Amino acid sequence: MSSATQSTNLLTGFTRLCKGLAVVLVFGHIAVQISPTILSYLALIPARTIPFGWNLITAGYIEQTVHGVLSSTIGLLFIGKLLEPIWGSREFLKFIFIVNFLTSVCVFITAISLYYVTMQENYLYLPLSGFSGVLSGLLVGVKQIIPDQEFSPLKIKAKWLPSIMLLLAVVISFFASEPAAYLPILIFGTYIGWIYLRYFQRKQETGFKGDPSDEFSFSTFFPEFMRPVIDPIASIFDRMLCGKPEGSNDGRGYTVGNAPLLGSDPIEATRRRERGARALEERLATERVIGAGAKSKTDEPERDASENV
Repeated sequence: MSSATQSTNLLTGFTRLCKGLAVVLVFGHIAVQISPTILSYLALIPARTIPFGWNLITAGYIEQTVHGVLSSTIGLLFIGKLLEPIWGSREFLKFIFIVNFLTSVCVFITAISLYYVTMQENYLYLPLSGFSGVLSGLLVGVKQIIPDQEFSPLKIKAKWLPSIMLLLAVVISFFASEPAAYLPILIFGTYIGWIYLRYFQRKQETGFKGDPSDEFSFSTFFPEFMRPVIDPIASIFDRMLCGKPEGSNDGRGYTVGNAPLLGSDPIEATRRRERGARALEERLATERVIGAGAKSKTDEPERDASENV
């Protein structure tokens, strides 16, 4: 198959929902460039959030820079093409809304806390916005569904994508001339996305809730040598949120006392990852299927002629 055909297949298959959200991001960026005063009403400005509470929702869809809107729209289209068919459009949109809103709430609380600690007013009046928090949460979804899938050309496994993104963001923040306002958005977006997928996402086909598997535990975001330190801390949150006893690996999932918590089936979590891997393999094999179909059509007249003879 020609490279032109491969490029065409790569740029097709985007879902209608993701294309609609991409249009919102692009028009939001254009609106801010045309009328910068809009930023005062739509971006998250902690000092004005109390009267303008809607900016906890709108801030996530306002990109202030060109590279921000480009990375957000491209990431949304390609990640959405993978996740939305597996989750369903309703669940995909629900995930975006929850991660966006709760990320804004956490950023707001952090900014207010930093102001009271440092008494610097720039924490109150710095406009914060961007889709990067949702995008980092969607990367956690990719980590959950196809953790061992490698992406070319660096052969990076999907399970490390959220961690690598956060590491790069932290490193870049040390060299930035201005405060890295995007950093708390990325951190909270990743964490909120993981909490929702770990404990609360309900699967329509089974009714199961969350993903209690060890392969999706909080410590998997960190290198192997750090996990003995991270696991005891993470187990505290496991017990708080769902009553999973520390060191429980009996395959029953989360428990309350000795009773299994409804919907916490690690077998179903494994099945979801297998479905995600199959969906990706089918998408990557589309080119080969199209090529085989075209070849069969050209060979069909020859077969008919031989049968007639």
